[in-house]
Amino acid sequence: MGGIAAIAKAAGYRVTGCDANVYPPMSEQLEALGIELVQGFGEEQLSLKPDLWVVGNVVTRGNPLMEAILDSGERYASGPQWLAEHVLTGRHVFAVAGTHGKTTVTSMLAWVLERAGRDPGFLIGGVPKDFTVSARLTSSKWFVIEADEYDTAFFDKRSKFVHYRPKTAILNNLEFDHADIFDDLAAIERQFHHLVRIVPKSGLIVANGADLGVERVLTQGCWSAVERFGVPQGWEAGPVSKDGSFEIAQGGKVVGRLTWSLLGEHNRLNALATVAAAKAADVPPQEAIAALDAFSGVRRRLEIHGEARGVTVYDDFAHHPTAIRTTLDGLRAKVGEARILAVLEPRSNTMKRGVLKDELPASVASADRVFVYTSGLGWDAEALFAPLGRRAQCADDLNALVSAIAKEARSGDHVLVMSNGGFGGIHAKLLAALK
Repeated sequence: MGGIAAIAKAAGYRVTGCDANVYPPMSEQLEALGIELVQGFGEEQLSLKPDLWVVGNVVTRGNPLMEAILDSGERYASGPQWLAEHVLTGRHVFAVAGTHGKTTVTSMLAWVLERAGRDPGFLIGGVPKDFTVSARLTSSKWFVIEADEYDTAFFDKRSKFVHYRPKTAILNNLEFDHADIFDDLAAIERQFHHLVRIVPKSGLIVANGADLGVERVLTQGCWSAVERFGVPQGWEAGPVSKDGSFEIAQGGKVVGRLTWSLLGEHNRLNALATVAAAKAADVPPQEAIAALDAFSGVRRRLEIHGEARGVTVYDDFAHHPTAIRTTLDGLRAKVGEARILAVLEPRSNTMKRGVLKDELPASVASADRVFVYTSGLGWDAEALFAPLGRRAQCADDLNALVSAIAKEARSGDHVLVMSNGGFGGIHAKLLAALK
């Protein structure tokens, strides 16, 4: 919603907004754009008298401002609906979908198109370091959007991505998530099939050929050209050299070598998806690879937050067990035998419900010590992590957790903080405690 606000501002609208809890980096971006922000959802905001209320999917019935909007008969629409009607119509939309990697691939693709002179508009669920903003509106026909499968609004239970009508769609991977709105993996696959159904015959689907969920979606019906990555017959990444570089091949023919600082097998797959999709904008693979060589990454994706007393503190958005495991494995590949202290806040609706909790102990296997923030959980975290013995420690008090981490950490350690929220400003608190 913050990105949509930025785009509306660039389109010439006066934009105001409200939320219960806004935190960096989005709060900083909104402030820099001069977008007025009101804390809370008071019905007195009706006095603003906007032409249209654009409603985010965190707003539910019972929200005092939403109830006042309904009672007064004011005009309202969802964010994806507004974007589709006012921005995306007539553009070549690249929609990046999948359980993991959406933000990173969307950022990569926008950067590749930028370096190739395509001047793309974009809407990203994070802040790419190469752009410093998460959303941009241009006069170009190219638009790259992070295509989320979460529902659109309380009045529109379709996945957000069905509004975007992409010409090019990336299906990165598929796992069960969002247990608050989906009953099982089959329900999520059905929504992805709805996305496939609206890609035109002249369009392109870039699909992870090694992902069984993605393949099941395509077998339900597909009317567009498909290029697969992660498999020998499609786009494939070669072994990683000592300098971190690897070859990229299409159909067994090497098209270039990529050298960058991003870690992990998941990011190599992200690169393949990006290079394949960029061809739809007539960007040659060699040019796309050269752009990725200069890609700086995304904020809150294994980002170094600071260092104190010889201890490096990282910030990462990982919250699904698979993302936690791949992030830790990537850091392990970087730091070798150095100690890793994993700090986890199971904050998403799926994690709070405990739907995937049994996968968590295995997901942190690469860490030397594990610290879990248990406030607000509906399940017994201490019992779950008990098999890890003294390697794991749980706390429902943030200050106590910070103290425990600072006491355990020693020079040369790497502290990886993982949460999809602000985590109570734990990064700054931890660095202060270490000092």
